[in-house]
Amino acid sequence: MQITHNHSYDRSLKRSVLTVSASAAFLTPFLGSAINLALPSIGKDFNTTAVELGWIVSSFILTSAMFLLPFGRLADIKGRKKIFKYGIILFTFSAFLIIFSWNIESLIIFRIIQGISGAMIFGTSLAILTSVFEPGERGRAMGINTTAVYAGLSSGPVVGGLLTQYFGWRSIFVFLVPIGIFSFYLVVKKMKPEWAEAKGEKFDWKGSVIYGISLASFMYGFSKLPHPSGWVFLLCGLIFGLSFVFFEKRIDNPVFDIRLLLHNRVFALSGLAALIHYSATSATGFFISLYLQYLKDLDSRTAGFVMISQPVMMALLSPMAGRLSDKHNPGIIASIGMSLTATGLIMLCFINENSSVSLIIFMLIIMGTGFGFFSSPNTNAIMSSVEKKHLGIASGVVGTMRMVGQMLSMGIAMMLLALYMGQEAITPETYPGLISGMRTGFVIFSGLCIIGIFASLARNKGKNLKP
Repeated sequence: MQITHNHSYDRSLKRSVLTVSASAAFLTPFLGSAINLALPSIGKDFNTTAVELGWIVSSFILTSAMFLLPFGRLADIKGRKKIFKYGIILFTFSAFLIIFSWNIESLIIFRIIQGISGAMIFGTSLAILTSVFEPGERGRAMGINTTAVYAGLSSGPVVGGLLTQYFGWRSIFVFLVPIGIFSFYLVVKKMKPEWAEAKGEKFDWKGSVIYGISLASFMYGFSKLPHPSGWVFLLCGLIFGLSFVFFEKRIDNPVFDIRLLLHNRVFALSGLAALIHYSATSATGFFISLYLQYLKDLDSRTAGFVMISQPVMMALLSPMAGRLSDKHNPGIIASIGMSLTATGLIMLCFINENSSVSLIIFMLIIMGTGFGFFSSPNTNAIMSSVEKKHLGIASGVVGTMRMVGQMLSMGIAMMLLALYMGQEAITPETYPGLISGMRTGFVIFSGLCIIGIFASLARNKGKNLKP
């Protein structure tokens, strides 16, 4: 399916949109990777268990995943710039609140608010980009946008590690407030047009609620396994998920057009490939951060410098992979990327207490190379496979696949920590449990990634995916 585009956007608007989109794309991953390094420090401050530390990460991801699709759809109807702008305001406000959190519960509540704002930003930024850039130059714009994501991921561990070590973990959120204010200024000053291709259509409130309940039950249940209540929540999530699919097929203006998945093979399989790739890789940073700071006894700053090796490769390779995907089949390039990621994960299955830090860096570099070749071509394939009025939805799907993948990944990590360590804090006595949980996690993630290679290759059969 090819998209017709308005070619009348001038270069200065394109530059502004790319700048605003890239600065927003930087914020969330920066925060995510910076927080991973601050976890031991937050744990000490609030005296928390390993599973509670996991919830500092998961609460943000879960709420983002719940709200991404509804905000993507709402943006198509009400205006993408409007939702994007309110998202930046809320993000900045929640960062300010977190500076003053007084216990683990208040921190998690403020992270939930931040998750909602993350959905408003991510549900719209890709759609605005795709509205402004024509198909021939879209891969390059996606590449630059993806580079901003990876710049956030790569500076997060270093800046987060330094800030945590010298000024305490709260300083990470102090650092975010001015960036948020600057992004807001850019939107108001530089982005004049509004995009609302589905203006006047009804918003599907019922579908959005069913979708949110389904996702929340499923993810919460996952983190509670193997406890019986975990299975109950999983079952509820599944029931609500199925009713969501049936409900969406029957109404005129669904929050998510299921027909996109049923009749658009490239869209469906590219989405599935993204989901699997994020599920297999997202908890790696969480595990490696704990491994380096507890088992290797590195301070947060040094751990940050070790962990930067993966996202630096992503940032270097993404623009090139994006440009390649404008000229060649994006599906093939993404599949090569996923194969490299799988290689790095298989190597990580063999780490133990005595593994050298340089070996960890080598494995992270291989994974970063894989991620760099996978991400922007895959996003280009998704965004170029839908009509213009579905761009918000497609943008929401890209973000949802990332968030649900991250959530599944963290769910697996938290389930393994609960299995191997119980509700214990991380101490030298529980280190063997921590390393066993990590290695089991890497085995599961390697298996997922190998399945993902086949999903990624399947979309290419008989299709010229060139956008």
